[in-house]
Amino acid sequence: MVGDFIGHTGCRQLSQLLAVIVFFHSSEFVLAIAIHGRSKFSSTSLLISKQYIIAMVCALLEYAIELVMFPELKEHWWVSNFGLLLVVIGEAIRKAAVLTAGRSFTHTIKIQREQHHQLVTHGIYRFIRHPGYCGFFLFAIGTQVMLCSPISIVAFAVVTWRFFYTRIPYEEFFLKQFFGFEYIQYAAQVPSGLPYIR
Repeated sequence: MVGDFIGHTGCRQLSQLLAVIVFFHSSEFVLAIAIHGRSKFSSTSLLISKQYIIAMVCALLEYAIELVMFPELKEHWWVSNFGLLLVVIGEAIRKAAVLTAGRSFTHTIKIQREQHHQLVTHGIYRFIRHPGYCGFFLFAIGTQVMLCSPISIVAFAVVTWRFFYTRIPYEEFFLKQFFGFEYIQYAAQVPSGLPYIR
């Protein structure tokens, strides 16, 4: 039986992973439609890319290998529970960003300013300049901490950080075009929300 092979620890950790991933993607989908309407919906709102799938497959492969070869590694429940806490905090930050920004929040970087587009500096944006990215960063790392997978913790941290390291300056180039000095002043006062990214 698969249940006998995986055991209680594996069943709990994998079911938690499945639950948080399904919640994350389905809530992104529902919020995108609720905020922007069905006509503006695209598959990017699901936030599932080829790279994302490869990363998750590699993470599950590491988990399976470690579960067989080093099962005691997966029994550190305080680590696993801390990972779940990171996931919840990351999700809360990201969803606060989506709900606060409303129609100004999109899954793709806007290179042309739309009529409804405004600079959001209230709510969570008073404390974090890119709360959506910060939330996803915590969420991604948290999923691997929850699985007690040391290689994937490092890999997910490095890959997501590098992604945002290039994405944030690109996005902010257009935000400066849209909002000028107002955005420059805002960016100087509010941190990005990601380590070592100004």
